Amino acid sequence: MTQARPTFDGRAFIDGQRVDAASGARFDCISPVDGQVIAQVARCDAQDVDRAVVAARRAFDDRRWAGLAPRKRKETLIRFADLMVRERDALALTETLDMGKPLRNARSADVMGAQNCIRWYGEAIDKLYGEIAPTGDDALALITHEPIGVVAAIVPWNYPMLMTSWKIAPALAAGNSVILKPSEKSPLSALRMAELALEAGIPPGVFNVLPGYGHEAGEALAMHMDVDCIGFTGSTRIGKRIVECSGRSNLKRAWTELGGKSPNIVCADVADIDAAVEASIGSIFYNQGESCNAPSRLFVESSIRDDFLERALKLIPRYEPADPLDMSTTMGALVDDIQMRSVLGYIEAGKAEGAALIAGGEQARLESGGYYVRPTIFAGVRNDMKIAREEIFGPVLSVISFDDVNEAVRQANDTPYGLHAAIWTRDISKAHRIARALRAGTVHVNSYDEDDITVPFGGFKQSGNGRDKSLHAFEKYMEVKTTWVRL
Repeated sequence: MTQARPTFDGRAFIDGQRVDAASGARFDCISPVDGQVIAQVARCDAQDVDRAVVAARRAFDDRRWAGLAPRKRKETLIRFADLMVRERDALALTETLDMGKPLRNARSADVMGAQNCIRWYGEAIDKLYGEIAPTGDDALALITHEPIGVVAAIVPWNYPMLMTSWKIAPALAAGNSVILKPSEKSPLSALRMAELALEAGIPPGVFNVLPGYGHEAGEALAMHMDVDCIGFTGSTRIGKRIVECSGRSNLKRAWTELGGKSPNIVCADVADIDAAVEASIGSIFYNQGESCNAPSRLFVESSIRDDFLERALKLIPRYEPADPLDMSTTMGALVDDIQMRSVLGYIEAGKAEGAALIAGGEQARLESGGYYVRPTIFAGVRNDMKIAREEIFGPVLSVISFDDVNEAVRQANDTPYGLHAAIWTRDISKAHRIARALRAGTVHVNSYDEDDITVPFGGFKQSGNGRDKSLHAFEKYMEVKTTWVRL
């Protein structure tokens, strides 16, 4: 390996302190890089949720954070972002060892994207204004935005730091107290971020981190009667459970960013076929395909299908799995053995249903002890096949041919999901027409996966509700209040 292994503190972070789980229970944190245990992590449960909620509520009620001028919260969040930049190399190594992504990506995209998110929301908070309603002369009606209170955030394992920042940055900037439950598969960077937040000046109790399992710590947060809001990113199945728990408890606001099976439509009149190939292949195999918005269904017009696939296959060696700690690696390990077995199971299902396996389809780097799968492409896929219907969350691309673009759009929308989509064409009128027809939260035109903190991220249908990123994210974590003054 090219990097020394650090020692990790796996204890929870409650009320400004590192603490063991109340039960004393721990679980192994296993690195997908080589299958080795890298930390013992606190296995938090309902007792720890109660402790964290009490601390968060106390911090909110005494207004140690919410009562600060927005300018002061801004300054603190910017210091938090600066500390993440200072710790860039250590945070990136943590992320790679914990969930298997290439170190080059963890360093350039994950750490820097997370700190940019925290910095951006810090900069934004003192630039939000209230309103005055157009009443008669005998009244003054003020419309203001207030922090909602205690926010629970549950984030997935595929982009641990980035998903954490998308949740906590707007919630903290708005003045809330936050309790974060990272995935049990990748808890380590969130715990370190809590320490950096405290060092930056975020008061004790305002940002708490509870590692643990979803059915224990996660469900306890979703059911807790003193949590005002929950933001969740993960599978549609668990998202439905989060919403159910909200209804069974205190009707806390429940915001969900869920799965996807995103269509990527390439027309024969594409202006730059090489750019389309690069984006299509790069986006599905980036982060080992473990992205909710990955363009996993590729619709290619029949007249250019063979040319497109010939060009695509030439790029496959670039994504051959390699040591994630090597800075030249472009595709690393899947997060754990369970995920690897799931991906390999979908590959077997694709072959059994008659799709043509034209690349990959195998486990790789068996000698490493880690969890690697080769970049995989199926051609001749039908939209009713399992590999075209279900979210695989791995490096598997399903290619579907079409002759009529309207039929391609119909099939693209024939899915429970609606997260991302794309259309590639030189015809601007066609591009706009199809973009309007595609039922997705984000539609790319002649690109894929281009992104910025200024634009919202979220989906239609069973891809969830609410939006991360952009100023719209504040809407999830603030209450709208009317103050009517009789003059």
